[in-house]
Amino acid sequence: MIEPTIGVLDYGSGNLHSACRALEAAGAQVRLGSKPSEFASAEALVVPGVGAFAACMAGLHAVGGVDLVRDWVGSGRKLLGICVGHQVLFAHGVERGEPADGIGIFPGTVERLAARRLPHMGWNTVEAPAQAGVFEGLQDRRFYFVHSYGVHASDDDGQACVPADARITWCEHEGDRFIAAVQWGSVTSTQFHPEKSGAAGAQLLRHWLAS
Repeated sequence: MIEPTIGVLDYGSGNLHSACRALEAAGAQVRLGSKPSEFASAEALVVPGVGAFAACMAGLHAVGGVDLVRDWVGSGRKLLGICVGHQVLFAHGVERGEPADGIGIFPGTVERLAARRLPHMGWNTVEAPAQAGVFEGLQDRRFYFVHSYGVHASDDDGQACVPADARITWCEHEGDRFIAAVQWGSVTSTQFHPEKSGAAGAQLLRHWLAS
């Protein structure tokens, strides 16, 4: 079986080496790079990310990553966003009162979770949609989260956070329900870290590679 070539975008943020190792273990040939030209022959692209929303967006702009992601999604090629790499796919982020524009693949806003204990760090179950997709067989499994910000069902104006035909996986922390993952067309994104989520995360990556 031919291993798919997967690009991992290096823009100065992200758990790059763990993500690369997890993808290789799941059956991919990984190409780590920071220039759009380096991914010309890649079949899919992974956008990792850790840290602050605005800082990650600045890093993406610096390497041409914003246009890369928009063009990639527009072409229908597979993309996976992880943690802040998931968050930056939304239209806006508000962190410590400072708003910043995201890439805008999804219309929602990333905001501070309404929970007493933050960050939300550790293992948590998720609520996958009926058509589970990459969560097939994983509906009762736990995944590893590290974050204080996330996306809720709608923004302050009541606008939906994702397109109507997107499949949303939910998670709850201290009564605050937020998006744990989105599957929409060729785009998959997870607030949790599949590369840190043990066997469940490894199976999710294998499902994503095979999808």
